[in-house]
Amino acid sequence: MKIQSEVINKRAQELTTEELAQLLAEKMTISSYDWHKLKNNRKAQAGQQLASSLVYLINNQPEEALERINQAQGWLNRTINPLPCPTHGK
Repeated sequence: MKIQSEVINKRAQELTTEELAQLLAEKMTISSYDWHKLKNNRKAQAGQQLASSLVYLINNQPEEALERINQAQGWLNRTINPLPCPTHGK
């Protein structure tokens, strides 16, 4: 386990901050495949928004970052509810 951690750490050091943020955002994105399973998972929804906000912040787009932060807050304080399935009604 320690060797694996060292390899990951070395690889992470080779990436820029922007690349790391983008990687995190991609990892936390809820795919269309997982949408039904995670649509009510407030932690997953908020995490997706917060990871995305880092990408915007690093790219000097603070207004977009703040919008994602507000979305994450809404998920966590339950003022935002999941939207209907994007594929229903088509």
